[in-house]
Amino acid sequence: MRMTELNKAENLGNGITASVSGDTLTLTVKLSLPGQPSATGKTMVVASTRGNVVIPGTNGITIGLNAYTKK
Repeated sequence: MRMTELNKAENLGNGITASVSGDTLTLTVKLSLPGQPSATGKTMVVASTRGNVVIPGTNGITIGLNAYTKK
């Protein structure tokens, strides 16, 4: 699989950035953001891609990420 290096970190959602170096994807999640209540109200979402997103430069690799705490 051919991957293109990202020259800068790409914003993937609220508090989440991604960078690609060679065949390695590095995700950075900002944990100090105030949480937002989830749709059900059971958790506080700290960071989220808000569904699945394609990682730029990866020929279609897709991720979905949620970082949350229980209320």
